[in-house]
Amino acid sequence: MKGIALLACLLSLALVHTHAERPPNIVFIMADDMGYADAGCFGGQHIHTPTLDRMAAEGTRFTQCYSGSPVCAPARSVLMTGLHTGHTRVRGNMGRGGVKGLGGKDGRVPLRAEDVTVAEVLQAAGYATGMSGKWGLGEPGTEGTPNRQGFDAWFGHLNQRRAHSYYPDFLFHNDQRFDLPGNMDGRQQQYSHDLFTGFALNFVRQHAETPFFLYLPYTVPHAKFEIPDYDRYADRDWSDQEKCYAAMITRMDRDIGRLFTLLESLEIDEETIVFFCSDNGAADRYDHLFQSSGPLRGRKRDLTEGGIRTPMLVRWPGKVPAGAVSEAVWSFADFLPTAASLSGTTTPSGLDGIDVSPALLGNDLPILRERFLYWEFFEQGFKQAARWRNWKAIRSRPHGPLELYDLAQDIGEKHNVAAENPEVVTAFESYLATARTPSDAWPTPIDP
Repeated sequence: MKGIALLACLLSLALVHTHAERPPNIVFIMADDMGYADAGCFGGQHIHTPTLDRMAAEGTRFTQCYSGSPVCAPARSVLMTGLHTGHTRVRGNMGRGGVKGLGGKDGRVPLRAEDVTVAEVLQAAGYATGMSGKWGLGEPGTEGTPNRQGFDAWFGHLNQRRAHSYYPDFLFHNDQRFDLPGNMDGRQQQYSHDLFTGFALNFVRQHAETPFFLYLPYTVPHAKFEIPDYDRYADRDWSDQEKCYAAMITRMDRDIGRLFTLLESLEIDEETIVFFCSDNGAADRYDHLFQSSGPLRGRKRDLTEGGIRTPMLVRWPGKVPAGAVSEAVWSFADFLPTAASLSGTTTPSGLDGIDVSPALLGNDLPILRERFLYWEFFEQGFKQAARWRNWKAIRSRPHGPLELYDLAQDIGEKHNVAAENPEVVTAFESYLATARTPSDAWPTPIDP
């Protein structure tokens, strides 16, 4: 058993929808270090993304959705557990007391048996659950591997450090090492991204007759920059890194198109809700060319908007409004309770996220304008950020003053208006005083 929360989910199965219409398949696709403004539908001018643009035309583009963190592992932990970085198990890429990872560094903190993931909730609701790509939440032999956290089948990287290579000599398949002989001795014959896509498509084929949850956390366009060819960008007057970055995104876009084609051929397109986003901001803004962060300040590892706002697309034909643009404010922590609601099961108690399915379906959800969102980050010293209404607060050092930005007027966070709005600063201070619980793996100067 995985604790009281999961038991509640299991006991709730008697409450699952009894009508004939089955709950939707749920697909969550996540790029790695893709910028907010790289895709054409989010303003990009140079990178070919016809499938993502199609998603925007046939679904809804959410312009104010947030990742769980400005870096890899904690963002994924928030997505999986429905808890923000002040409460989730994994609050950084490395923490005190963690295990030695596959990349050779100490400090990889895994999920534990008592942590409840969205995969476990959906598995308990009768979904087939699969993952293909980068996990980052549990090393070999720990309780945090995907098979021990609710996934029936998975293929990919356990460790984000090894995921830097697109020609690894091995991956994992259901917690077993899966050798890639085509990449041995320096050869580059088996491109990991293509393998992730193949596994994902096969999972859909195998489970087309029953509800399924597919989590597809791709590793592109994260560095190291490797790709079989530069595609349409080969002759551009760009650096090799820029060509590779663009080609990686276009290759992913092509493969998402293959997924949509498969859903249509299996006649389950209208029974499937598909999410697309990035795990955090772009690692490089490419301001001279792609302008990957668009109007947002910062990039990966920043708590400004460029580090945590994500380009979210949601498509569900006939359910999610087509061609719509929504300013609903939500985050990765909302995915678990939303998926639980879509599946017809009960959400575990004690989460930071809420069910945002009404907003996905085009309805107003007033609570999204009134609640607080929270982030904390440790790699450059302990920092905090929160959002409330149109206000954004950032604390750049422990016990330091809050910066305050009015995102409705200043999306680029250029003007600190804390001095002019003391009552808003006080509201944020009150919230931050209770927003988090201490973590042994990530101690802070503000812990009691």
